[in-house]
Amino acid sequence: MRALAQGVDERVSWDRYLSLEGEHADLRHVRRTIAWIRDQFAAAAKREHRPGTARLILLDPDRFASAPAMPSLSEFAELRGMTDFSEAEQLEAYEEAYPKPGRGGQRGGDGGFGHTSRRARVIQRQLEALRWLQGLVAQDPKPGDSVAAWLNPSMAVRLQRAGLPTLSALVERINAKGARWWVEIPGMGTLKASRVLDWLRANEDLLGLRVALHADKPRAQLTPFELAAVVPAATAIRPYEKFVLPADLNGSAGCHRAPHAKCLLMAANDHEAVGAWLASKKPGSGEGGLSSTQRAYRKEAERLLLWAVLVRRKALSSLALEDATAYGSFLAEPPSSWCGPRYHQRWSPLWRPLEGPLSTIALRQSLIILKSLFAFLVSQSYVTGNPFAAVVVPPNPARLLGSARAFTCAQWDRIDGLLQKHGDDEVQRRLRRAMRWLYATGLRLAEVTTVKCEDLQQVEYRADDGSVAAAWLLSVIGKGGRTRRVPVPAELVDELGDELARHGLERQVEAASNVGIHILARFDAGLEHPVSWSASGLYQAIKAFLAKAAKGLDEADAAQLKKASVHWLRHTYASHALQGRTGRMAVPIQLVQNNLGHASPGTTSMYLPTKRGRADEGDAPVSKRPLT
Repeated sequence: MRALAQGVDERVSWDRYLSLEGEHADLRHVRRTIAWIRDQFAAAAKREHRPGTARLILLDPDRFASAPAMPSLSEFAELRGMTDFSEAEQLEAYEEAYPKPGRGGQRGGDGGFGHTSRRARVIQRQLEALRWLQGLVAQDPKPGDSVAAWLNPSMAVRLQRAGLPTLSALVERINAKGARWWVEIPGMGTLKASRVLDWLRANEDLLGLRVALHADKPRAQLTPFELAAVVPAATAIRPYEKFVLPADLNGSAGCHRAPHAKCLLMAANDHEAVGAWLASKKPGSGEGGLSSTQRAYRKEAERLLLWAVLVRRKALSSLALEDATAYGSFLAEPPSSWCGPRYHQRWSPLWRPLEGPLSTIALRQSLIILKSLFAFLVSQSYVTGNPFAAVVVPPNPARLLGSARAFTCAQWDRIDGLLQKHGDDEVQRRLRRAMRWLYATGLRLAEVTTVKCEDLQQVEYRADDGSVAAAWLLSVIGKGGRTRRVPVPAELVDELGDELARHGLERQVEAASNVGIHILARFDAGLEHPVSWSASGLYQAIKAFLAKAAKGLDEADAAQLKKASVHWLRHTYASHALQGRTGRMAVPIQLVQNNLGHASPGTTSMYLPTKRGRADEGDAPVSKRPLT
């Protein structure tokens, strides 16, 4: 407004001072905004009982004529024919023609050469009024301020509708979501989002709110160090690796600690004791990241450790039977502050230890794992007893597999048809490969995201007619560190070879140069050595695809696809293999057991067809060689 008062062009002023608003410099919009600002300033002056200032702010100085420019002394002398006069005589005539204010002489009107023009006086008074208004109404932004107080009105409306009413809520969302924080806000694109970030960063010191560095980078480009820095370690709801035990509740002096001299663990506190238990669950050499078993066990120990300290105010090694019973009730009805969607990863401030109340099956599994944790601690003489030993574990309900948690043949055919049309960029091709591998092999989510090219081996076998044929086998390390070899259809291996060649790698999957390349490698991350698709990333992608595939189906089929998880593809493989499909005989149960990695054939038999559980009534097996 000071720039406008001093004659700076409207559009130039807009571009210089309001570019962060994210609006085009349309002249009508610029003028409407200027009028709105003047109205706000005038209203502030009226509230202070200064109606004259209010009228002054609303004045447009351009309505008044500017004072004519005064000639130089030489120009004046030439104009008056005084070029032959002395300089002193010229100056005396000049001052008589253009007397200075306060020096006497005839006073001219508003347009007189010797007086400040009315326009100049209006500008001067407006600038003084703006300085007064600045002290009255201008203030630094505060975290609790409404977004509407600082951001473009239309942008603020979008943010408020998305549940972000204040600046602090906005920064919290940005830090929690990262670079794509704006995706779920209708009408908010990359340009507007970047301008919001620019404004917040420009005012970080005033707000006392920091926009994290990861808000500018896609998730795939963030290093583990950068992700780890997003949320600091604390005695609060944090993942196990960032949860800080308070000194009085760290378990070093737990009520049920066994004598330290007899303890077989080097752990000094409960956090380290849990770590020793998790390390004991690592199969093989113990190298690499956590196994799926360790992640499942960490989740249960993590929840208990958080609950013991934050809710029960006890050390883990001080828990008694009554505490264990109370914990079971907590899991059945946890507070909302402990719950959040599964897709929030462990680095995110939105991560929570629970998704909601545990089902009977999940509660049973949790209590069994915690009983195992304390049995380990007792066996290592870390504690004297197991508080979960006497807790009543919910009975194991009859689990309906087959049609209850698997796709029918017709449903899978629709899914496979949609995969064919899914698109041809790298991400879409990877999703197509992933779902076909899961359906064809029955691998678990954690298994399919860890297998690599060198785990595939081509073998020869003698067919029924005596000819020699080739097949592919995949070595998989499953639960308990057990290794099994699972047959893989040749067309899936060929498809993988095509993808490798597309990205400049050797097409032959078994080539030495492909060692270390994951079957579901991410070639879109821009890394020199592609990394594997994460289990959580694959889970989310499949869930989103199935939700899309449900559109256009009848109500029953749509409901099935919407509630389906990635594990349904494993169930579908087992059901279809044991029941057979058109053109394929049923696969012997022993082979399906091996491919699934089941320790007991009894588990595999739960997929055998029943009157209720056939994949499709019309799909009868025919006499062809089974897929093994």
